[in-house]
Amino acid sequence: MAKWKKGVSLTLITVLSSIAVLSGCSSDGKPAASDSGKQGTTQSTGVKFGEQQLDISFYGNYDWFTMPVWGQDLATKWVKENKKVNVTGVPNGGNSEQKFNTLMASKELPDVIWLERGAQVEKLRAAGMLVSFDEYLDKYPNLKKWAGEATLNMLRSSDGKLYQFPNWYTQRPAGNAGYMINLKIYKELGEPKLETYDDLYAYLKQVKAKYPDVTPFDSGVQAQNVEIMYPGFANDHPVTNISMRAVPEGNELKSIFADPVYRESLTYSSKLFREKLITQDVLTQTKDQIDEKVNNGKVAVMAASSVTEFGSKGTTALQTKDPSHPGYQMIWPIHKEGVDKTKVFPGHYATLGWNVNVITKSAKNPEAIFAFLDWMTGEEGQRVMFWGPEGEYWQGTDEKGTPKFTDKYYSDATGRAKLMDSLVNLQWVGNTTYIDTAKTDIELKLPAEKQSWETRNQTQVAWKTVFNRTEFVNLDPPSNTEEGMVQQRIKDIFTESRAKALFAKSDAEVTSILDKAEKDAQAAGYAKLLKYQTERWQENKKKIGK
Repeated sequence: MAKWKKGVSLTLITVLSSIAVLSGCSSDGKPAASDSGKQGTTQSTGVKFGEQQLDISFYGNYDWFTMPVWGQDLATKWVKENKKVNVTGVPNGGNSEQKFNTLMASKELPDVIWLERGAQVEKLRAAGMLVSFDEYLDKYPNLKKWAGEATLNMLRSSDGKLYQFPNWYTQRPAGNAGYMINLKIYKELGEPKLETYDDLYAYLKQVKAKYPDVTPFDSGVQAQNVEIMYPGFANDHPVTNISMRAVPEGNELKSIFADPVYRESLTYSSKLFREKLITQDVLTQTKDQIDEKVNNGKVAVMAASSVTEFGSKGTTALQTKDPSHPGYQMIWPIHKEGVDKTKVFPGHYATLGWNVNVITKSAKNPEAIFAFLDWMTGEEGQRVMFWGPEGEYWQGTDEKGTPKFTDKYYSDATGRAKLMDSLVNLQWVGNTTYIDTAKTDIELKLPAEKQSWETRNQTQVAWKTVFNRTEFVNLDPPSNTEEGMVQQRIKDIFTESRAKALFAKSDAEVTSILDKAEKDAQAAGYAKLLKYQTERWQENKKKIGK
């Protein structure tokens, strides 16, 4: 999963949330000593956790998302018992768009909805269904202090109010996108150079010839490897262009379909697909199917937006069965000959993070829910929801509030990985700055063999190859406007043309498909949409002083 980039300055807190660990602040604005043994007391006007039961209904607006059962893992079991908070998932039935519309029509909404920023949030807000957070920000200060005013201002709606609680917001580069290789296969094939797209093509041909039961080049869901390859075909063409379906040229956004870099990348992808070097169900395979292949060593090369998640679990699974197996390793992004490898960005991040949580007016106690989310995004909440409760894999904190890992953290790699993996889909208000700073501070001091797979690969590759896309957020028009309807048509044209191009029988057919896509997009009003998005982009640049 990500995601996703460059930072706004941050002043850390002098007092954390009343339900979190008390923390001071040094004169330079950095966190001062944290006493993990003392629980903060709630302000007199605030919510007192642990005294009254808080039940929350939660809906994740993604087809792929199924919420784990709250209380079945160590972390949420601890929260349920110590904070008296229980969260119940609302299923989406595998069709989140239909479910979202049904919920809105019924006006019986879950307490919290976890979704992408933009059109659907504004649809809920315009219908008067959301709770504003402004009156809570000073009462429960973790979000305000860790995200910073500039980031929160970027999240405000057109009425000037804040309705969105961000997830994995950050003041430092972050992300998990890129390429990884199966080291066992790579070593057996002689460790050939694997830097350019010519190198990749030759390597995949070798894999196919020698390992017929292995997928030469696999992907995350929905052909993410095709998207990850795009940035390698030219300097400074980040994967952001794919997600925007637009390409910056000067101070304007232009058509992705006419972009020669996109055309070249899709032509190359189609060639790999035709020759069966890419998994043939790249557009339809599920995450469970991908996990099975990766965990059994049946993938030689992989590119995905959250490749670290696959690599970490896959390496653990392989080494559990065979301790001598070297597992997987990220490599520097592959690129076209002549492209500067330091200007290739397969991943991106924004200070706003990945997605957001909104609290609906169906909630009986929205302030308590906000206070709980604010606790989760603070130091104590992040420690519990990322590494589990104190006493298992960490005990106490240092002067920065960083957890002190126990011997079990290092000796029980399988158990630790299982716990951390079980929490991924429960991390709705991730504080990237705290988590990444904490884990790198600790683990980079360790010998390489004791560092976690994620930390090694993120610090060596993933975080060095991400693009700050903050200036490109919030460009989507409301879905009920003319531009919004155009955007949906462009999305459909993009999805359909990419699928057709992958299945094309020749390079010439790829060109023909993209020519038609460009013509259809322009006929659908693409120019009007690009003008709208360009204007929002220029407004963003003013907000962040760029």
